[in-house]
Amino acid sequence: MSNTFQDALVSTDWVAAHKDDPNVRLVEVDVDTSAYDSGHIEGAIAWNWTTQLNDQVRRDILSRDQLEALLGQSGITRDTLIVLYGDNNNWFAAYAYWQLKIFGHEPVKLMNGGRKKWELEGRPFVKDVPQVQPVTYQAKEPDFAIRAKQPDVAATIGQSGYALVDVRSPQEFTGEVIAPPGMTETAQRGGHIPGAINIPWAQAVNEDGTFKSPDELRALYESKGVTPDKDVITYCRIGERSAHTWFVLRELLGYPKVRNYDGSWTEWGSMVGTPIEK
Repeated sequence: MSNTFQDALVSTDWVAAHKDDPNVRLVEVDVDTSAYDSGHIEGAIAWNWTTQLNDQVRRDILSRDQLEALLGQSGITRDTLIVLYGDNNNWFAAYAYWQLKIFGHEPVKLMNGGRKKWELEGRPFVKDVPQVQPVTYQAKEPDFAIRAKQPDVAATIGQSGYALVDVRSPQEFTGEVIAPPGMTETAQRGGHIPGAINIPWAQAVNEDGTFKSPDELRALYESKGVTPDKDVITYCRIGERSAHTWFVLRELLGYPKVRNYDGSWTEWGSMVGTPIEK
């Protein structure tokens, strides 16, 4: 495995051995906390993607103050190794990882395989919620080099040197459906951003939820023209599946320029006069 792979991931074995280390904070990130409440890895705290990782008024990621408050109340300092995992193949955990990187938190990793792999291995879940001693957290100035906004994406249309990766299902890509079944956040219209390449996020993972090997991943993206020399932007519907693919390209394969367009289809598909392909 390449260094990048080692730097960004830990195994379920590693978590079982290190979850009680004083400098490790295990965090389960799901769309809400119902999965966590039903049982979680011992020592893990919960972050609710909907309410705790998004500003509840502005449609945006957390402000610096909000992130400092979340990490402080989670007992996390700048030196704490945050190990993230969650349901849905770590979609929301990858989104939390991406947001932590914007605010310069260095020691953070994903547990490869998420809840799914832990469960498949028959490892224990508990219902006890750990007592956390709050601390004061000071975030770095946010660095938005890994985030794309709508004008950034619009500027790439028809330009060479860019790769726009739509990680949604083929049915969403063609506009046959606007959202996966049961998902509420939607857009006015279906389709995809002109010039986007459809590489569904699930093609990057194995049956047990772990990421495929670096060689398999490289072959998957390079065969579709998503090469490290390009300025890559990933998007989905609400920015969490695309954070998963951003993580693969940037953290596992070491692509130098990868941005997550977190406004994604719910923004693009609702904007007046925005070009769409079906």
